[in-house]
Amino acid sequence: MKALVYHGPRDVSVDEVPDPRIETPRDAIVKIITTNICGSDLHMYEGRTDMEPGRILGHENFGEVIETGDAVERIQVGDIVSVPFNVACGTCKNCNAGLTNYCIRANDYPRLAGGAYGFADMGPWEGGQAEFLRVPWADFNCCKMPEDGREKQNDYVMCADIFPTGYHATEMAGLRPGESVVIMGAGPVGLMAALSAVVKNASKIMVVDRHPDRLALAEQIGAIPIDDSKVSPVERVLELTGGEGADRGCECVGYQAHDPQGHEHPDDTLNKLVESVRFTGGIGVVGVFIPEDPGGPDDLAKQGRVPLEYGLHWFKGQTIGSGQCPVKRYDRYLRNLIHTGKAEPSYILSHELPLREAPDAYAHFDKREPGWTKVTLKPGLG
Repeated sequence: MKALVYHGPRDVSVDEVPDPRIETPRDAIVKIITTNICGSDLHMYEGRTDMEPGRILGHENFGEVIETGDAVERIQVGDIVSVPFNVACGTCKNCNAGLTNYCIRANDYPRLAGGAYGFADMGPWEGGQAEFLRVPWADFNCCKMPEDGREKQNDYVMCADIFPTGYHATEMAGLRPGESVVIMGAGPVGLMAALSAVVKNASKIMVVDRHPDRLALAEQIGAIPIDDSKVSPVERVLELTGGEGADRGCECVGYQAHDPQGHEHPDDTLNKLVESVRFTGGIGVVGVFIPEDPGGPDDLAKQGRVPLEYGLHWFKGQTIGSGQCPVKRYDRYLRNLIHTGKAEPSYILSHELPLREAPDAYAHFDKREPGWTKVTLKPGLG
């Protein structure tokens, strides 16, 4: 099959590789219909992780089941499914607790917990920016789509990662109907957090970024755009909330946060949330932070450490929830919102491209070029 293979920093190509095969009775093989490029893929693309050369990238996957192992019962050949980026067994102590993001059987536990397709330090699982994908523990991991699966594929593929991840940010922040929320980052996950806040009937949704095209997408769904290259986002949030601060905050940027001048500050968005969220408010952090970052801007960052304004955070009695999203906790419910027309996450999609154009797409997306908000790859397109 053809697949996008990582060879080193900013060096990817579409290569011929062996087809995946059934390796255990619980496996399924999915023919990829559409697969997204995620902002998290850029950490590996840029060489900021220890991703091994030769790996296939891609963890936002959607397709048709074409083969199943003998022990697969619920999922059948012909089903259209989204595949959560978490690889999870469904039966370990963490999966039983609903923490499929920290499955202890999908990785090298206890050194590491939690698996993901085509992702550094997340187990041996190959990614889905390819023609076919092997899905382990398929009965548990596959989320079956309704009859409009192909028709709404650009919406349903978002259920593999970014829609649940954005929703998870609002959940960890504790967002309830009628509350205000400030979201740091108008990338795809930040925009999904904004959409989730709309679904939850937040009273005021403020989105901080500096890319006009992304801020325009936030405004399109009723959020208030805040351009941090023009105003202090903390002062603007306080102004919009009568000096009190937002009820909730979502961090959707991660350790490669930059200031408007282009300098990297891993602590930037976290501390701005501590300052702009009210006393006893909640913060949800889904932007990626890692325990070691050799490419970090200073010695502290290289050790994976962030100078958090903990004194102010403690003084204000805030809570912080963090970590990867347990997609299985949300994907069925978000799927149903899409099916009934209550949510259309594909509004952020900027490009639909054949798989063969993936290397160029990565280069454009990596530069954050205007208009490159979200890219989906379709192996069946030419």
